[in-house]
Amino acid sequence: MPRDALHIRSSLARYIGEGADAARIADEAISVWGEIDAALAPVIGQRGVAALFKRTLFLARPTHDWLAGAQENTALPDVFAALRVTLRQQTSSNAAAAHILLLETFVDLLTRLIGEALTERLLGPVWDRPQGDGTA
Repeated sequence: MPRDALHIRSSLARYIGEGADAARIADEAISVWGEIDAALAPVIGQRGVAALFKRTLFLARPTHDWLAGAQENTALPDVFAALRVTLRQQTSSNAAAAHILLLETFVDLLTRLIGEALTERLLGPVWDRPQGDGTA
């Protein structure tokens, strides 16, 4: 399993293990997405990040059809606000599973576009941050 996937899963597993509710998982998810946006926007622009995020939502919908609510409201400047609302409406396990799927799908798409080395270089600081740092 790639390093980023391990970090994604271990971060969310910690929250579930602590009995975090869907709201806390949603806040952590949005914190991570904000860091991803900050890391990638200087390279591919906010519209590029938004486009990849929208494609990620589209690909994840067959597994979590309730993500349709997040997909309907993905306009700039805050493409992640609808995701927060949608995740908060789920059980903690559903919110965590969807967040993991979204991150893994996003990283896979980005890796296919720019390669594994550049993806790791750009997103490495996101995975290396202390867990729970930046939760709302």
